[in-house]
Amino acid sequence: MINNPWALLLLAISAEVIGTSFLRLSEGMTRPGPTVLVFTAYAIAMGLLSKVVMSLPLGLTYALWSGIGTVAIVLVGRFAYQQMMGVGQLVGIALITAGVVLVNLKQ
Repeated sequence: MINNPWALLLLAISAEVIGTSFLRLSEGMTRPGPTVLVFTAYAIAMGLLSKVVMSLPLGLTYALWSGIGTVAIVLVGRFAYQQMMGVGQLVGIALITAGVVLVNLKQ
């Protein structure tokens, strides 16, 4: 069992990104296979996240989980689903990334 909260956080982020990536493939939760993957990945993410907040501050954990997850999902959308990004979206991603960095610097 992994006990490092940072490793668990990365695994939680990965699970959430996988679950979110399969949302589109689930076609509104009408396709059983992708739907099961969505719920399983989200359950894993929440389970891991619940372990992380026992060791790391809640605000820091959530900022990293949501910020890194958001940037990762935008990249999945771009490369897996060929969704184009406008200037506003790129600026938003940069701001999210800057926010995650700033939250980490405060430690």
